[in-house]
Amino acid sequence: MSVSVDNRRTRARSALAAVLTVLILVPAAILFASVWGTISDKRDSTQREKQGVEYISSLAPLVSALAEAQSSALAGVAAAPGSLTAAVNGVAAVDQRLGDELNTRERWTGLNQKIDQLGKVTGDPVAVFQAHAEVTDLALALYDAVRDNSELVRDPDNDISHLQQAVAADLPESVVQVSRMGDLAQQVASGDAKTKAQLAPQFGAAVEQVNSSVSELTDNLQAAVDDTGSVTLSGNLVNGLDSFRRGVESLTRGANLGGAPNTATMATAQSQLQTSLSNLSGIVTREMTVLLDDRLDSLDTDAIVALASAAAAVLLVATAMVLPLTGTGRRIFTPVPGAGPRDLDPGPAGADPGRPDAGHRAPAYGETNPTRRERSGALR
Repeated sequence: MSVSVDNRRTRARSALAAVLTVLILVPAAILFASVWGTISDKRDSTQREKQGVEYISSLAPLVSALAEAQSSALAGVAAAPGSLTAAVNGVAAVDQRLGDELNTRERWTGLNQKIDQLGKVTGDPVAVFQAHAEVTDLALALYDAVRDNSELVRDPDNDISHLQQAVAADLPESVVQVSRMGDLAQQVASGDAKTKAQLAPQFGAAVEQVNSSVSELTDNLQAAVDDTGSVTLSGNLVNGLDSFRRGVESLTRGANLGGAPNTATMATAQSQLQTSLSNLSGIVTREMTVLLDDRLDSLDTDAIVALASAAAAVLLVATAMVLPLTGTGRRIFTPVPGAGPRDLDPGPAGADPGRPDAGHRAPAYGETNPTRRERSGALR
């Protein structure tokens, strides 16, 4: 009777495989879950930012159209310009798709209602101006809501952070203040004493805001160019910013601060400013979209690397578990206490009784062989 140690080795290998499984698979799973969660969060955030950029791109025509509507209303034209209707329809279409995700539906609905009521505003120029100023303020507040809800305002990259500040804060603020400056200049120059007294302080504030907004816009765009990895941002922004600044300078000259405004110069500058606004806003939003798409591509690469690492860890664990089960070893028998010689060496199994030595065994130690003497004598 004997006991095999091969089973003990197999059990030891299985236990080792189980330990390796725990030591490798559990930390790898925790690391993978952490990395995958981070990648997923960044992807979701980047997608929301792209939605914010799309929404902001629809607001630029609206701000420009509101500026045009304000000038027309102060000039005595009751009907809203066609550009305003088109801009409202554009924002409404975008809000229909993205309003729930960006939580802008209620704010846009209120702004849209105020825009519809602009044509019904009557009274002196001061009342008309205040009604349009309220609407443009709501439009600027919608910009801020989109920036905040889409997380653009918290973007970690310097170039996108400066670009969103420029296109969603500095640029629309510049357009609004430039428009107010031009319209107030004409009202102050042509109005009566009461109108001048009421609008002159707002005119001065608009002039200061124009200078401040244009300066901040330039600084943010320059900072974006300095911190970006985009090869097209610098060249595209230079032309767009120069055109916008020339429009602002032309309108400022037409306003003729401290004197009579030049209506023809201001009308030309207003048209140039709207064109440059659309151009510059389009450049910035396109560059932001490209940068966000590049980030998504990088996150896709990180996801592939994470999946490959997880697969390698699983393969390593599977190998550690399979090898002990498929390993072969030599069977080793050990004597069992109390077992006799017959138990240890039972002889050849199935001995042939027909053989001459069948049934005989070799003499044990110290046992006399009866034929030994005869054989010794024969040799002598």
